[in-house]
Amino acid sequence: MIPARAFANSDVGVFGLARSGQSSVVALAAGGARVHAWDEKEKAREKAARAGATIAPFGEWPWERIKALILSPGVPLTHPRPHDAVMAARRVGAEIIGDVELFAREITPDRRKTNKAPVIAVTGTNGKSTTTALIGHILSSCGYAAEVGGNIGKPVLDLPAPNGRTIFDLEISSYQIDLAPGLAPDIAVLTNIAPDHIDRHGSMENYVAVKMRLLEQIASDGQIAVGVDDTHSAAIFTRLAARLGTKAVPVSVGKVLGRGIFVLDGALYDARTQRAAKVMDLSAVAHLPGAHNWQNAALAYAATRPFVKDMRAIAGAIASFPGLPHRMEEVGRLGKLRFINDSKATNADAAARALVCFPDIYWIAGGKAKAGGIESLRPLFPRVRKAYLIGEAVDEFARTLEGFAPYEISHTLDQAVTKAATDAQASNVVSPVVLLSPACASFDQFRDYEHRGDDFRTRVAELAPAAVREAS
Repeated sequence: MIPARAFANSDVGVFGLARSGQSSVVALAAGGARVHAWDEKEKAREKAARAGATIAPFGEWPWERIKALILSPGVPLTHPRPHDAVMAARRVGAEIIGDVELFAREITPDRRKTNKAPVIAVTGTNGKSTTTALIGHILSSCGYAAEVGGNIGKPVLDLPAPNGRTIFDLEISSYQIDLAPGLAPDIAVLTNIAPDHIDRHGSMENYVAVKMRLLEQIASDGQIAVGVDDTHSAAIFTRLAARLGTKAVPVSVGKVLGRGIFVLDGALYDARTQRAAKVMDLSAVAHLPGAHNWQNAALAYAATRPFVKDMRAIAGAIASFPGLPHRMEEVGRLGKLRFINDSKATNADAAARALVCFPDIYWIAGGKAKAGGIESLRPLFPRVRKAYLIGEAVDEFARTLEGFAPYEISHTLDQAVTKAATDAQASNVVSPVVLLSPACASFDQFRDYEHRGDDFRTRVAELAPAAVREAS
């Protein structure tokens, strides 16, 4: 745990007591702050009270003394309207920040401080979890104490204090960037940008601006790596490269770069400072299938190259990557039938990355729909043997699929898994795949995408006891 000492002997409010909120309470109390906290859930309040917080609704906090509001990333900061707790903090001039900002004030770019360690921060619409996990795997394989957290795994303040070999490897969401104005990573990675979270940022322009902000905040000697294959990310790279020069590294899949990191026909090339040198064949890496994962691997290579000088060591680590739960994760087999858990595909762009990987798909989709639904996936519908629709999006998705791919409305995940498996096994398809790639948020029926993916795994295991064992 990293104590948050920035507010020692001061009053601080923590609103929202999920994982990052609870972590903030513990770290602030350890750092000597007087913590006031609130959450609608009684168990969360009880846990925070045991950690030393004074529990009361935010309207009852001593706002005349509150120096900062530590806000859960899930609480609206600006859109569709600021939460009342945010408005209360603004009225008294209290800072409104998150746990990542508390972390940033402890792990400072000032190299005279003792709590310094390099920070790699990964953001983007899709691929950031796989890229972050792969960066941690590479660093650990090459002898570093890689501490992975943020929007993946542990909250940042739950990570151990740094030692001489520590590198912090953080996934940072757009919500967290909004609440972390002082985060100055040594390496900032932008995977890609596609429409997402527009309801929380108000417009696509605002969403893009938030993503760019993280790259603009890098340390004075920091570097960036940017996937330049989409229009928004390419524009960000062009703008920042003019200032950063060779400290800005472009990454592409499918086209040769005169300078940068690129993947061509499945082969990874390094052309950062010299003629392109082949690093490895990514098409042979079992747990990184598809062009989207090649982008993740290329970005992870770019992020770790400043620390690991031997490209062969990085290549070996990439080849041994075990994959990420809930992202193109094979969770079972029944004879010729494979079950793929891609629950982390919470928007259409992410689902597209899975759909392109298989020719004969029994597709489980739906949940709480994002703007645009699955309209952008029409070119991939010929790969769908049948779709099984669940959650709030069933009617919208049915209208989009009508006339392009067969579908049925299953409503629930358990019904969808059972019927998809039955249909797939009865087919004459050589290699059928039951694919959970919802293209939706999970919050209508599940706590989060992990809960949804775990439930899928459970349903697959119930079909036959050997199904999961066959995939392991």
